Amino acid sequence: MKITKLLFATRLEELWFDALQSLMDLRKADLNHVVFLNVIERDKVALHRGTGYQKGEEIKLREMANVRFIDWAETLFEQGMEVGAYIVVGNLVQQINTAVQKEEVDLIVMGHHKKTKIEILFSGSQISELLRRTSTPILVYKYILDAGDKIRAPFEKPVLATDWSPASQRAAEYLSGLKNVIKTIRVVNVAPDKQLNGLSAMEVQKFRKENRKKLDKVCETFESQGIKAEPYFCIGDVVGEIEKADQDCNGRALLHKGHKVE
Repeated sequence: MKITKLLFATRLEELWFDALQSLMDLRKADLNHVVFLNVIERDKVALHRGTGYQKGEEIKLREMANVRFIDWAETLFEQGMEVGAYIVVGNLVQQINTAVQKEEVDLIVMGHHKKTKIEILFSGSQISELLRRTSTPILVYKYILDAGDKIRAPFEKPVLATDWSPASQRAAEYLSGLKNVIKTIRVVNVAPDKQLNGLSAMEVQKFRKENRKKLDKVCETFESQGIKAEPYFCIGDVVGEIEKADQDCNGRALLHKGHKVE
């Protein structure tokens, strides 16, 4: 699958232009059009002011976003890119979904930053809802990095976490379209401890060999397409092991079931 157009959905304070610039290597995968989207959420404006919704605050936020988008667009124009922009009031998920359908984008880019526990829960539910409502892949960009770290191209060393499901297969096919961007991909399969409960040592060994064989097959497919691939199989906590695999290969993009990327 080619990436020709992406939707850059930002609330401005959590996702800036340098994050988008780090994705410009996707031009090697035919990216030529960026659509900016800023959603002004009514409840967030009211919460910020501690009162009801303020029309004046909406106008202020619209103007801030407009000035920022014009500045960003000029830079992209100079790079030969096409640019579109939406500044709208409403529900974040609904507005992203509307823009996706109207623009027919190939990738959604969203911001991510540290929040309170309630906000984390709220944000998580938004992402889950969006995943249910669109088949378009989503990149949740972790914009705030560790001290001394630098924003780098997230698709250079992606981690593909697979459970052999149809969704995992689609994720693999999606990455195959980025062969001009990817330097190395690590293909990961994690078996939860409980999945092996009650199995004998011989059965566990058989299970391990079968899954490693599947991993090797996926890697061979990537290799045949000119993408260097590394298999990674382990048993334990799924989330923890995937994060470990990501850290070991210094990856920046985690692609897994549901087409969500972090």
